[in-house]
Amino acid sequence: MFPKSAEAKELLKAKLLQAFMFNALDVNELNIVLDAVEEVKVQNGDKVIVEGDAGDCMYVLNTGSLACTKVFPGATEPKHLKDYVPGEAFGELALLYNAPRAATITSTAESTLMKLDRGTFNNIVKDAA
Repeated sequence: MFPKSAEAKELLKAKLLQAFMFNALDVNELNIVLDAVEEVKVQNGDKVIVEGDAGDCMYVLNTGSLACTKVFPGATEPKHLKDYVPGEAFGELALLYNAPRAATITSTAESTLMKLDRGTFNNIVKDAA
């Protein structure tokens, strides 16, 4: 559990409900998730997720911006796939399918992320969805 003020919980709740996998949660399940989410700060240029790594958590971008890149077979340079904006979630595929990270996510500005661990995700979010 990561204690948060009532205001912080409401802001986080609004962000989480923008991501499809949290819409199926009832009030009690959502409160458990809110308490389990950890705030993580990253600097411009920090790698949040590295393609090929094992995934043990998912994230929701709270503030800042991130870039998603992937190295495709036969290529040596990563290809830019998308930019993430606040409210977007990522990393859930590794949790849903126990697969390696499919892409690299790099911070393009000082950013704040909300991190949800595998155990909470599997026990609450995955079952509800």
